[in-house]
Amino acid sequence: MVAMMTAWPALSQPAPGGEAKPIKLVVLGDSLSAGLGLPGQAAFPARLQKALNDNGLDVEISNAGVSGDTASGGRDRLDWSVPDGTEGVILELGANDALRGIDPKITRDALSDIVGRLKARGIPVMVCGMLAPPNYGSDYAAQFNAIYPDLAKSFGVPLYPFFLDGVAADAKLNQADGMHPTAEGVDIIVNRILPTVRAFVGTIGGQHR
Repeated sequence: MVAMMTAWPALSQPAPGGEAKPIKLVVLGDSLSAGLGLPGQAAFPARLQKALNDNGLDVEISNAGVSGDTASGGRDRLDWSVPDGTEGVILELGANDALRGIDPKITRDALSDIVGRLKARGIPVMVCGMLAPPNYGSDYAAQFNAIYPDLAKSFGVPLYPFFLDGVAADAKLNQADGMHPTAEGVDIIVNRILPTVRAFVGTIGGQHR
């Protein structure tokens, strides 16, 4: 534990007045990250912030999840969902596109536009992948599932391959609709994604002022 704490001193730099300023992150997503059906403190952004804080990382995470949002919807609200002063974005969009069978090219273009616009603003991005349900067939799934690794590679951003890893299709970890994680499910997502997010925050922390 001592080694961990001494490894992260740069992640919270003193402000001009001498006080450390937390790194400000935004989770731009849909109902999966917004916490549909859960109290706010049990939603993914709040639980992730607690996990990072418990690991000694001074981070504040804003919940910019909107239930029902597609990738195109996230693009349309990008500027006001990610305000100036944001130092990193965790992008979790596309599940609704797959559920509705939206043309993967539309989803790809919207996500590419989001990442490109954020990078143009100097805001680092971490991409959370999604997998298509089987009901649209293997061709659709192949096109859709390739979006996220392709996006991460083309923009040089970190990727967490599947946001619902360890939770999808497990009735005990999902609410009655079978799609949205319970509080326990959210904690499993946080536990699994934490190493990737810590590495992402580390790259931001090295530049944090």
